[in-house]
Amino acid sequence: MKTSFSYKQPELRELTEQELDSNVAKLQKFLKRFAPDLVQLHGAFERIPHRNSFALSLNLSLPTGTLHATSEADDVAGSVRAAFGEVIAQLKKHMGKLRKDYEWKRKREKRSPDFDKRLAS
Repeated sequence: MKTSFSYKQPELRELTEQELDSNVAKLQKFLKRFAPDLVQLHGAFERIPHRNSFALSLNLSLPTGTLHATSEADDVAGSVRAAFGEVIAQLKKHMGKLRKDYEWKRKREKRSPDFDKRLAS
């Protein structure tokens, strides 16, 4: 996977590197099905001074589509966790659609009234 992160304020780089590395490793576990050279992750980090918060915007480009997530939190770690959590949730849903999970979902059988009577006795 190719990764690139841009920072509006350069001092944010030291604060985010460790948190980003652990979350990128977690994300790579879900991307084993895709060719590594076709997957790109781009993130843009900025500090919002008037709200005293941090914002992260992520774009994950896959061969089958593009996923986008944004997050804003009071601390750097919270912002990173929220954005990566959103991307992972979107990725799970995307992978389910690719596998056509909706076609494999089984319908529940309808119970008859005498089935409940047999259980009660």
